[in-house]
Amino acid sequence: MKTKLKNLWLWLSPAHGVIYFMVILAICHFFWKFTVTGEESDTFVTFFGLDISAPFNRMTEFVTANVARVLSWLGIPFHLHETAIVFPTNNGIHIVWGCNGLKQMYIFFCIIAFYCGSWKHKLWYIPAGLVMVHLFNIFRLVIISVVVKDHPEYFNFLHAYLFKYLFYGFIFLMWVLWEERFARK
Repeated sequence: MKTKLKNLWLWLSPAHGVIYFMVILAICHFFWKFTVTGEESDTFVTFFGLDISAPFNRMTEFVTANVARVLSWLGIPFHLHETAIVFPTNNGIHIVWGCNGLKQMYIFFCIIAFYCGSWKHKLWYIPAGLVMVHLFNIFRLVIISVVVKDHPEYFNFLHAYLFKYLFYGFIFLMWVLWEERFARK
């Protein structure tokens, strides 16, 4: 049995990095799911039962302000009501703590921090990557907002399916860049 597992591991050697990526991603995802709780429509968030709402709410407000800046820059009329963006069509989005990108930032941080590579590079790549994850989140929310403005029926598809997987695909591409350029040096 031990020999068969060793042979399987050798056969999978070209995919070791991807397997490691997926394991870290799964562990981080489930750790988050079981420890960070709160209602999506509420502002109360806990970690092991401790109230951690304040940083989540501040990040949600920061993300909402950034989305509003981009929409204003694009010349798209809207009204901002706390963390809700409402268009003249009365359609819009409500940005909640689960959409502020902190989970994806945490996952990106863990993937790079727990993957091989020198800390000399990790000390700049992780902060740069966190900025990129934040910018992707802003891009995601702006696109969803613009589409929902005239087509609210597309919200669920864009939010729960398309951009969810694109977000993790973006993190994967950032890991591939790390793997190819920095981890093996």
